[in-house]
Amino acid sequence: MITFILNNKTIRTTEHSGMTLLDFVRYEQRLTGTKIGCREGDCGACTILVGTLSQNSMTYQSITSCISPLGNAHGKHIVTVEGTNLKDKLTKAQEAMKANYATQCGFCTPGFVVALTGFALSNSEHNYNTALDAISGNICRCTGYKAIEKAAYQLVDNLENQDKHTVNWLINNEFIPDYFETIPQRIKDIEAKDFNQPQGKYVSGGTDLYVQQADHLADNEVHLIAAKDKLKGITIENKSCTIGANSTVSDLWNHAEINSYFPKLKQHLKLVSSEQIRNMASFGGNLVNASPIGDMTIFFLALNSDVTISNDHGNERTMPLKHFYQGYKTYDLNDGELIKSIHFKLPTNSTFFNFEKVCKRTHLDIASVNSAIHLTIENNNISEAHVSIGGVAAIPKYLHETSTFLIGKPLTSETVINANAVLQDEIAPISDVRGTSDYKRLLGRQLFFAHFTALFPKQFTLNDFVQHA
Repeated sequence: MITFILNNKTIRTTEHSGMTLLDFVRYEQRLTGTKIGCREGDCGACTILVGTLSQNSMTYQSITSCISPLGNAHGKHIVTVEGTNLKDKLTKAQEAMKANYATQCGFCTPGFVVALTGFALSNSEHNYNTALDAISGNICRCTGYKAIEKAAYQLVDNLENQDKHTVNWLINNEFIPDYFETIPQRIKDIEAKDFNQPQGKYVSGGTDLYVQQADHLADNEVHLIAAKDKLKGITIENKSCTIGANSTVSDLWNHAEINSYFPKLKQHLKLVSSEQIRNMASFGGNLVNASPIGDMTIFFLALNSDVTISNDHGNERTMPLKHFYQGYKTYDLNDGELIKSIHFKLPTNSTFFNFEKVCKRTHLDIASVNSAIHLTIENNNISEAHVSIGGVAAIPKYLHETSTFLIGKPLTSETVINANAVLQDEIAPISDVRGTSDYKRLLGRQLFFAHFTALFPKQFTLNDFVQHA
């Protein structure tokens, strides 16, 4: 039986674990403040909060409930917009939206309110940039974003004197209702062990699968693995990083030590979906979705990552990620096998990493072409190179020939221009809704050049490459 707390009510249900949390909230519980918009996690109208008990306190994150399976709510605190309400007065998030005239038709407003409430509850730094990140996955169709931004800024000002990690302060200052202080003990009282899982399709966060197969998953057996601790965690040991396949983009975003190795990590990851999706999407799911434009797949390919694969019997095998993909949506994974973890060497003082992406809008969009590069430079020569690119082949593409060509070459514009010629021979883009094949070739070239101008700005400008290309 799936058991969790929905707002201030304990839920025990035998509903199908593969149905979406959105449908359960709206149709089974009649909490219609959570809206149905795109059903792809793209608009944020269905945003809810998921609270997880950790060391006697709750950690809250926003997610899009339209692509989240009901079973993943087991042992959690689920908060809809109705669960944020105070009695006879507005919360600080609601008041900020009202005071700044940040709503017109009101369809998107519950999602914004929930996302802003999640921001107030979060352990992130409460500044203007993180407030805007919190609502990066919420789309408004009529109001215009400046008024909503002002509401977010007002909430930041209201949080200025907050005592860190104190739910009582948020209750006393009218950010959340007082029942929140009872939640940790009530979650402890729930039998939060794994509920009986059928032998169906493996699903972790669901952010890829539920966009494509929501109805099928709601009607058929699913085996939910998001709660499996053995697939979680980020560890650093012997100058290498191991990331559990159930870890999310937000886990990487919030990992202080990883950020010290990759100073531009948050800048790169901000190009990956929205905060709601980053809170849900697992790395393992991203890899096995096998999208030719999967952002994190391109990211890990350039880091020359290995993947460890385990099966039902506990046997494991490890292989380079660059050899994992065999064709469009096909890969080296047998029945009963799961990706367990991802491993890569951490950067050193002589290594350089960069990620680039072009899409129709800057954030929360699918790439037309994306690319990443990892270089080791010694005495102005390239001693190691790994280049990956998406959107130009049937698979997420590790550029074997381009990477090999760069090794041993001097770091000069001539080397980069000649490497682009190799790159163009190695890719085979097709024309589709994201652009013509010629356009994607152009993007591939420009992103390849952009890696070098971004990593070595004192040495290269774009003109150094374009005028000779």
